[in-house]
Amino acid sequence: MARSRLRKAKAGNPEKPVERSLTWRANFLYGMTFLACLSLILRLGYLQIARGEEFRQTAATAREDTIPVLPARGRIYDANGNLLAYDKPAYALYLANDRSLKPQFPAIAAKLAPVLKVKESDLLETMQKQTYLSQIELATGLTDQQLAWVEEHRSELPGVDVMVESQRTYPYGVLAGQVLGYTGPITAETKAHYVDELGYLQTQKVGVAGLELQYESVLQGKKGKQIVQVNSNGNPIQTLDYDPAPVPGANLQLTLDGHLQAIAQQALMDAVEKSKYSENIHDAEAVVLDVKTGGVLAMVSYPYLDPNWYIGGSKTLNPHLHYLATSGAQLNNVIQSPRTPGSTVKMANLVTALKNGIVTPNTVFQDHTITRIGADARLSDNGEYHGLVTPVKAIAVSCDTFFYEVGLWLGKWMGADASSGGGFTGASSYREWLNTQFARGITTLFQGERDFGLGAKTGIDLPYEAQGRFYVEDSRKQMQRVQLDLDKAEASLKKNGSYPLYGSPADLAFAGIGQTQQFTPIELAQYVATIANNGVRLQPHLVAKIVPQDGSPPQEIKPVVQAKLNIPAQYLKIVQEGMHEATTVGTAAGAFQGAPYAAAGKTGTAQITEGGVNMDNSVFVGYAPFDNPQIAVCVMVPGAGYGAETAAPVARQLMDAYFQEHHQFFPKEQWSDTQIPADYKMWSSYVKPEQAK
Repeated sequence: MARSRLRKAKAGNPEKPVERSLTWRANFLYGMTFLACLSLILRLGYLQIARGEEFRQTAATAREDTIPVLPARGRIYDANGNLLAYDKPAYALYLANDRSLKPQFPAIAAKLAPVLKVKESDLLETMQKQTYLSQIELATGLTDQQLAWVEEHRSELPGVDVMVESQRTYPYGVLAGQVLGYTGPITAETKAHYVDELGYLQTQKVGVAGLELQYESVLQGKKGKQIVQVNSNGNPIQTLDYDPAPVPGANLQLTLDGHLQAIAQQALMDAVEKSKYSENIHDAEAVVLDVKTGGVLAMVSYPYLDPNWYIGGSKTLNPHLHYLATSGAQLNNVIQSPRTPGSTVKMANLVTALKNGIVTPNTVFQDHTITRIGADARLSDNGEYHGLVTPVKAIAVSCDTFFYEVGLWLGKWMGADASSGGGFTGASSYREWLNTQFARGITTLFQGERDFGLGAKTGIDLPYEAQGRFYVEDSRKQMQRVQLDLDKAEASLKKNGSYPLYGSPADLAFAGIGQTQQFTPIELAQYVATIANNGVRLQPHLVAKIVPQDGSPPQEIKPVVQAKLNIPAQYLKIVQEGMHEATTVGTAAGAFQGAPYAAAGKTGTAQITEGGVNMDNSVFVGYAPFDNPQIAVCVMVPGAGYGAETAAPVARQLMDAYFQEHHQFFPKEQWSDTQIPADYKMWSSYVKPEQAK
């Protein structure tokens, strides 16, 4: 009973303990609020009274300034959207180009060299180079560990500073390396153009080669300015707005097919390495064009280079310097190296012969195997005998004696065959014949080739394109071949009826088979594309679309028609049929045996001398499909034997790869996609150049 009453008493009077708890909490909150307000009042008083004068002086001396802001460089994509070049943030190490610091350069180099993993002597040489720049770049692409070390030892590195900048990156390395090109610093030689004329900052990176150089003004964008508030010492206090904001460079979408490019680079390198003449082969080239647009689908110049080597400074470039200096990899031989084309020019020469009435569609020529020219020259067709030869067959079997005669007849040197050296006509003396009939014949033949774009720059959107050349012998120089100025010769013939030349009738014969000319692979590709396109010559190009990043509409690059050749359809059909037969029963039949599509092509084997070594230039030009051409191909491998031996099989691989990617002619299980192969960086065409020293 007592325990029960106690519980009731406690339960019946709960108010007093609760009231005491609430009162204590309220007092605590009031106290804390009071203390906070008091602290704020005291702080405001301190700032206004104790430091007010300091802040008033700072406000009075603060001013606005602007600092330049570099734009992001435009990206480069292939035709299928594969990213080939872009900017990524990177930390770079710079040294102030201050004369007072020079005595300390050796000590700074000694500290930094092991961290940057470069030779101390090389780093010191970089520091001491004469330069107009206010800062010297020591390294770029610093790792987290290198960055941390520099920050930790900053007090020991006077004049050294870390800057955040964009570093150009090429994710697929050697893929289309010479085509893409690379970027680099503004040099003393280019300062006048970029800094003085265009207003670039000295620290900006610019295109140095390839598309990076060709489209520098498009990719670079426009620099902006950022408004900052600085104190009297010039130190930033606050970052404000942009005025104007930087405008990133436009992106480029290429016609180049990265998937086809990868296959082409592997196929070409394999052909070189497997050739029985490999020790004499120093370079090789391949190019694939879209017949209907002139767009470049693949452009390969072997040996290969990786543009990334040039981006990381000496750290990434030095390991490859010997390779670059000895291999010629810095050249894009597709556009920069004219070579003797051999029999690949016979289609153009046949058109010229037909147009000038030298032969007709119904001509039947008796192959006589040996052609004597004058008293001394004795030309053969490598011992081959082709019997009765029509114009179509002359292309298909590549009959040299037929085209010897074409050249000779154009120059009015008649009667040359196996038993007679023939003689000149249409002139009273040999000297007069050289200046008139010979000059007219050789220029007519060469001009017929130039109508197709041979011996002229194609105008492709790449820098440093070389131009093909035409040659004749000069009796005043022991019959040494000298370059013929075709425009000058034609102008003189038109005005005076003559042009002084010192060649021989053999020049006419050799010109007929492509031995006195030199053309680049891109010229040959444009030429065969023109045949496939029924005489319409399109300008080759690599950029399909320029895509600004400021919201303005993309700029589509439309096909440019350079010429519509005045060639009767019947003549073109003869040439095309001859090329088709070359891949079925002629010189390229072995390479195209079993192809699920009909192709057209022409092999070429030119005798050349390089480095004092006599060798054959293996060449092939062609297109496919025969009845509705889509692509034109040129493959050139100097030193690799007959055209049918090396160049034609590579061309077959490229055509196969194109149609497999576009799901044509091949069974579904052999189709491929448009992406650059996922294992590309394991291919030997990637690995070997990357390891080259």
